[in-house]
Amino acid sequence: MDFYKDLADSVVIHYQNKKPLLMGHKETLTLVGVGRSAFVFKIKNTDKVIKVYFPEFQHLAQEEAEVYQAVQDIDYFPSIYTSGLNYIVIDYIEGHTLFDCLTLGIQISEKEIEEVDFALSLARNIGLNPSDIHLRNIIMTPKGGIKIIDIARFRQTKPCPQWRDLRKAFYRFYRKPLFPKKVPAFLLNAIAVFYKKRLYKLDKDHTPSKLKKRKCRPLP
Repeated sequence: MDFYKDLADSVVIHYQNKKPLLMGHKETLTLVGVGRSAFVFKIKNTDKVIKVYFPEFQHLAQEEAEVYQAVQDIDYFPSIYTSGLNYIVIDYIEGHTLFDCLTLGIQISEKEIEEVDFALSLARNIGLNPSDIHLRNIIMTPKGGIKIIDIARFRQTKPCPQWRDLRKAFYRFYRKPLFPKKVPAFLLNAIAVFYKKRLYKLDKDHTPSKLKKRKCRPLP
């Protein structure tokens, strides 16, 4: 049996109140992340992770694998090694997400913001539409670099304002002298929920707004 398929098949997921719960996995796997669509495990004695999708999101495995293949020549994204029906295997990226940086008080500089802008522009240059960019899928590495993960939605066609709005918040609020060095996780999560509900309401009601017209590209 394929080594990585064997690892993916060892992941046991049960549901409680429609929420996926991790019930078991091989000892060679260490859980390092939980997202809306998958569990992510570091593979013991390697510099790789395996992302195992929840049953209802298995279709994203092929989608994300294809997007990772498309950005293999761009250093801002992890390398992909293989994929299967419900999993992908990519680089393990050491560092802190921008979400972690805000909650831990780690300084985010204009350099990191410009690096993200540049990375996304490179993705656009090869025909992708960077979407669903949020604080948890941008990682600052120990050497001060930037890596972007969770890119399954980079081929959607509708405009995505998320990175533009985050960038705007950085310049309007974060850089101000009185902005707190640390932001509680519960507050960041509350802001994220409010923001997503706002986007959903705009889409549902078809309300004309500047927000819906904006595209995911760096500000001039």
